[in-house]
Amino acid sequence: MSKGLIVVIVLVVIVLALFGQYIGVKNSLVAKDQAVKAAWSQVDIVLQRRADLIPNLVETVKGYAAQEVQVFGDIAKARSTLLSAQTPSDKIAANGQLDGAIGRLLLVVENYPQLKSNENFLRLQDELAGTENRIAVERKRYNDTLRDYNTYVLQFPNSLYAGWAGYKQNPAYFQATEASRVVPKVDFGAKPAAPAAAPAH
Repeated sequence: MSKGLIVVIVLVVIVLALFGQYIGVKNSLVAKDQAVKAAWSQVDIVLQRRADLIPNLVETVKGYAAQEVQVFGDIAKARSTLLSAQTPSDKIAANGQLDGAIGRLLLVVENYPQLKSNENFLRLQDELAGTENRIAVERKRYNDTLRDYNTYVLQFPNSLYAGWAGYKQNPAYFQATEASRVVPKVDFGAKPAAPAAAPAH
């Protein structure tokens, strides 16, 4: 066997090995990318559930605190931004705005003792708390799945194959918002405005 033929055979074996490795890495990338999308879909579902609960919560609070127009406006704007956001990054940013607006709404509630004992409000508050817990669980699952994908994409030689296959690092992590890090200040010494009559249910 001539040296030229041996070189050709060795090159063919190397090319086939590299191609096989590329196919294996690409298949793993596809699976991990789909896992990230599935995890995001679960986050999206619970964010939508919270967005659906908010109008009922706002209407209940309005029955007692109709004068808190700015808070209601902030919530409506933040909810609208969340519902119109298309990408995970946009939804994560909009969710941060909504977190802050809901925090301000719940702070307003502290000034209305009758509202805090309203059965409809308590039920909605429980549903919202349950939804927030689901958001936390799904957010962690999404971040873990995204971290696994990003780690795989960045590892060598996967990074080479990922670039060739069109896969890149995804920076859309769900992080705590500034609003969620601020502890609300509740002043029990303040005199609340006289509450409006409770709405009929």
